[in-house]
Amino acid sequence: MASTSGTKSDLPRSLSRASTMMVDLRDGDAPVIDSEVVPSSLASIAPILRVANEIQDDNPRVAYLCRFHAFEKAHKMDPTSSGRGVRQFKTYLLHRLEKEESETEPRLARTDPREIQLYYQKFYEENIRDGQYTKKPEVMAKILQIASVLYDVLKTVVPSSRVEEETQKYAKDVEKKREQYEHYNILPLYSVGLKPAIMELPEIKAAFNAVRNVDNLPMPRISSIHGANHDVPTGKIKPVNDILEWLSSLFGFQKGNVANQREHLILLLANIDTRKRSLEDYTELNTGTIQQLLNKTFKNYLSWCHYLRVESNLRFPGGFDKPQLELIYIGLYLLIWGEASNIRFMPECICYIFHNMAYEVFGVLFRNLHPVSGESYETAAPDDEAFLRNVIHPIYQVVRKEARRNKSGKASHSRWRNYDDLNEYFWSNRCLRIKWPMDLKADFFIHSDEVLPANERSNQGGSGRRKPKTNFVEVRTFWHLYRSFDRMWIFFILAFQAMLIIAWNSGSIAGFFDPDVFRSVLSIFITSAVLNLLRAILDIVLNLYAWRSLKFTQIMRYLLKFAVAAAWAVAMPIAYSKSVQNPTGLIRFFSSWASDFQNQSLYNYAVAIYLLPNILSALLFVLPPLRRTMEKSNFRIITLLLWWAQASIVST
Repeated sequence: MASTSGTKSDLPRSLSRASTMMVDLRDGDAPVIDSEVVPSSLASIAPILRVANEIQDDNPRVAYLCRFHAFEKAHKMDPTSSGRGVRQFKTYLLHRLEKEESETEPRLARTDPREIQLYYQKFYEENIRDGQYTKKPEVMAKILQIASVLYDVLKTVVPSSRVEEETQKYAKDVEKKREQYEHYNILPLYSVGLKPAIMELPEIKAAFNAVRNVDNLPMPRISSIHGANHDVPTGKIKPVNDILEWLSSLFGFQKGNVANQREHLILLLANIDTRKRSLEDYTELNTGTIQQLLNKTFKNYLSWCHYLRVESNLRFPGGFDKPQLELIYIGLYLLIWGEASNIRFMPECICYIFHNMAYEVFGVLFRNLHPVSGESYETAAPDDEAFLRNVIHPIYQVVRKEARRNKSGKASHSRWRNYDDLNEYFWSNRCLRIKWPMDLKADFFIHSDEVLPANERSNQGGSGRRKPKTNFVEVRTFWHLYRSFDRMWIFFILAFQAMLIIAWNSGSIAGFFDPDVFRSVLSIFITSAVLNLLRAILDIVLNLYAWRSLKFTQIMRYLLKFAVAAAWAVAMPIAYSKSVQNPTGLIRFFSSWASDFQNQSLYNYAVAIYLLPNILSALLFVLPPLRRTMEKSNFRIITLLLWWAQASIVST
């Protein structure tokens, strides 16, 4: 028999032959090893026997070597044959090996080591080299498993020093390709052998069929693939098996990410499909399933588009398979998210990336024009790290360099930008200046300079230019605490003033209804106007360092709010002075400014006008649908109101 050394094996032959048979017999005396009835304790040798059966007609001698390797492995796993059914199994396998040793002869070489090595190379060249471009995924998965088992057997027959370099290169390529077809978490989509029960569920089948629908999609052309083992001719079409592989052929997503998101998408679709399993088997998704998933997936993206007032790139022209296009958009978003790494903490940045890539997909499908150059689009397949290298890596480098400035958490929060600061860049139209493909010279990619030692900084005359904080910086001072909770502070101050006036004039709550006391209580709006002026001043002072990164409209809003607050702080005391009869002291001074006003209710009108913005804010808070409708409106007056009502973020 053949063994690792090429000599006959010294395995014991005195194994008793039992009447219980573990395998099928064909042609009366030719035992055929059935890998599906291997004893459970020897389950790991089943793939080896399965491969031996597959290649039996192609090369009986190599099939014999595979069975011999399985026998050796089984003997090492259970030397005493104590497991249930192991003795019978080994007996009949040994009988088969004794017969094949004399009946089979090498076809490609004179020796077994050379025979299996040549057969492995031949098998790779005929089935795997170009197989990924011509064979279905389930067929490729089976072929790659056979190649992996053959190489394991080859290593036991051929000494390691005599394994040819070409064979080793082939084996590495097989291992790399095998990961693409075997990588799964829950759904073994391209499993070999008996399909798991989960793959027989009708909702899984329907979702899988929908994802695999690539009809009418332009197939990418391989410009050139130069590997260690082979070259693929230029211009050859690269077939794809599903929508996610098609997207990967356009943008270059990693294979592991494609496999993960394929499962993710199928499970999402199957989970939404609400039909009862008691119904007959079906192959198409329920109506509205994909649309429901689309709405959930792009809720944040559509809000981002409304906020920036840009047109969504979720376009569905007539005459095209809408469910297929919806799945393309969903799959694209999942692939971006799956490969985004730490950029996932910047959701608006993800929206920016998807916005541009969706536009590019639309151009490939309907205009066949490149979205930047306007030239005819050539769907040349990029490598599987193109997206990571060209999109994610530049943004990640910005995050990484900023994070290094925090000195392991010891640096002030104002000295470095975190995820929120960087993500806020994509809250405004400034992110569109990055263009697509991304311009690495855009202001977003201006990294903070490396932190240098003190002597080097002095030699260079400074620490270098640093990109400022986008907005919020946590600084613990009383004024930051006051501004962060200013509504609460204002309420407490005004309530204290009202209670103090009532207690001073009447001593009971019933005194509030006295006209003179009520008129005095109305003076709280003067205090409110002064506190609003203080808030406007704090917005300017505490955000001073962030002004370099603010838009002109944001700065203008701060200044206008200060001017309006200052006007109310002057107008309210003047109007109040006219409502007081027989004024004295300071009130008489303000009253002299408004001597021309004869209407004693001027202060009441002023209070009503002063409260209008607060009433509008309360109304929008109580009625969220009204606010959402206003945010989607393009009317100038509504846009102006929302612009004015934007909350200020304290910064330093």
